[in-house]
Amino acid sequence: MKPPTLDVDALLDDRSTEIIVCCGSGGVGKTTTSAALALRAAERGRKVVVLTIDPARRLAQSMGIEQLDNTPRPVADVDASAGGSLDAMMLDMKRTFDEVVESQASAEKARQILENPFYVALSSSFAGTQEYMAMEKLGQLYRESQQDGTYDLIVVDTPPSRSALDFLDAPERLSSFLDGRLIRLLIAPARGPARLMTAGLSVVTNALSKILGGQMLRDVQTFVTALDTLFGSFRERAEHTFALLQADGTAFVVVAAPEPDAVREAAYFVDRLTDDDMPLAGLVVNRASPPARTTLSAEEAITAADRLRASDSSSLTAGLLQLHADRVRIIEREQHLRERFAASHPRVRTAVVPAMPGDVHDLDGLRAIGESLAHQG
Repeated sequence: MKPPTLDVDALLDDRSTEIIVCCGSGGVGKTTTSAALALRAAERGRKVVVLTIDPARRLAQSMGIEQLDNTPRPVADVDASAGGSLDAMMLDMKRTFDEVVESQASAEKARQILENPFYVALSSSFAGTQEYMAMEKLGQLYRESQQDGTYDLIVVDTPPSRSALDFLDAPERLSSFLDGRLIRLLIAPARGPARLMTAGLSVVTNALSKILGGQMLRDVQTFVTALDTLFGSFRERAEHTFALLQADGTAFVVVAAPEPDAVREAAYFVDRLTDDDMPLAGLVVNRASPPARTTLSAEEAITAADRLRASDSSSLTAGLLQLHADRVRIIEREQHLRERFAASHPRVRTAVVPAMPGDVHDLDGLRAIGESLAHQG
């Protein structure tokens, strides 16, 4: 079954599309796809910023930028003849967390939070912080763009998470942690009168002190007390960004490789996006094997190779025939994977990108990816 084709240029040219989120399992080419889409959109007249969370920093290298950070930086050598532009940035999750605190708290309260040892650990390494801050930075960019018109398209390269669900679940997880029962228990002595410090609470606090250490427990209590006024803000911001992802102006592009695990993860993500009413644009299958240039089947090639070996003919020719057979079988296996996905998700539009001869390391390579995305045979 042949799936409907993803019309990439129509997606990029549609001015109502304001956010494109590239997602999928790790190692499938999300960063390259994000950069290629952003570059193609910019050279077709859009004012684009691409946000990456990829620790390998391949995006900076491919775009000729010495270093990416939390500030959007212009990409040189972009063809701006159509009136577009391209900026790129890399998420600094601690800096983004700091910006949230600084924007929502008084100067003194912000200082207490930012200098707290527990906050430093939370903002740098807490599970889910990277995914949450990616959502936060997306919300910041969108609000700023709505105010000053700097960008009309934001392309997001989601974190290389072990699970495709992490990006969507992160706001709820972090919000639940900050508003959880244990945190509220820790903050109770500081918020209420002394009489609220019951014997039961004292037992729990003493036990936690033995487990965590007295200083760490005090750090946690001080941090939560200072952050208490921001609890509602965290939840509200998470809800706004989640709603933004569900809006008509957002388009999710699921990225996969022609491998069973990656396609299975893509199918899982497509189902989750559908369940959460997220606007799915389609599927991109990266690094697909180019089609064979001959109609010689794998079985015919193997038969011919066996005959040549049996007759003591050219071993080189027999070896080439065997290589052809192996390649045809890989192509057939990849085709079967795509057909199986299409059978279970018949409405998902798909673009297939053939594997490039070498690594993509510059704008020309990204342009080639963009061309492949846009021109589906």
